[in-house]
Amino acid sequence: MTFGKRLFDILFSIYLMIFLAPVFAIVTWKVWRQTGRPIFYGSERMRSPTEGFTLWKFRTMAEDPGDHGVTGGDKAARITPLGRTLRRRRLDELPQLWNILRGDISFVGPRPPLRRYVEMFPDLYADVLKSRPGVTGLASLIYAPHEAVLLSGCRTARQTERVYVRHCIPRKAALDLLYQRHRTFWMDVKLISWTTAKFFPRRIRPRRKGRLV
Repeated sequence: MTFGKRLFDILFSIYLMIFLAPVFAIVTWKVWRQTGRPIFYGSERMRSPTEGFTLWKFRTMAEDPGDHGVTGGDKAARITPLGRTLRRRRLDELPQLWNILRGDISFVGPRPPLRRYVEMFPDLYADVLKSRPGVTGLASLIYAPHEAVLLSGCRTARQTERVYVRHCIPRKAALDLLYQRHRTFWMDVKLISWTTAKFFPRRIRPRRKGRLV
């Protein structure tokens, strides 16, 4: 990570923490009222092939001590009604501003993977994780809708794992590496703007113009 990218992460995360404080407070209250504690969900993710950290989100699912792997159709019944709304607007990821401020992740980069997948594909993630993981990125924005369709059709944890490993990981990695080769400050700004648009209803979203790369 360059000095400029890190400085941008620090300043912009502090600004958003202040600007979005009322939203953060409302979501915290809603999660507590509708689903109880814990309000937050921490998951171990990897910021390098050997170094893990706890990624924080608002809890959107009923707890399951045996939970592992990515979320597919086999876990759909555990997602709360409020959780679906938070996921759709990506408001469940607001606590990750703390992860950005700490330096665990950046605003833009590959989504931080679970340890199990880094151990499955050490060579692939050795390349992908040369970039600091991020809240959003080229793969998150381009491939995420297709991934959601693929995984929503899975009915067992084994099927979800098979689809994710065979189809999602290699395609997302290809986009992450494309971003890595062509990353610029203005590309990061465009990806952040594209992500921010998801917070607003479709009828008032600004049109995206131009190419990303």
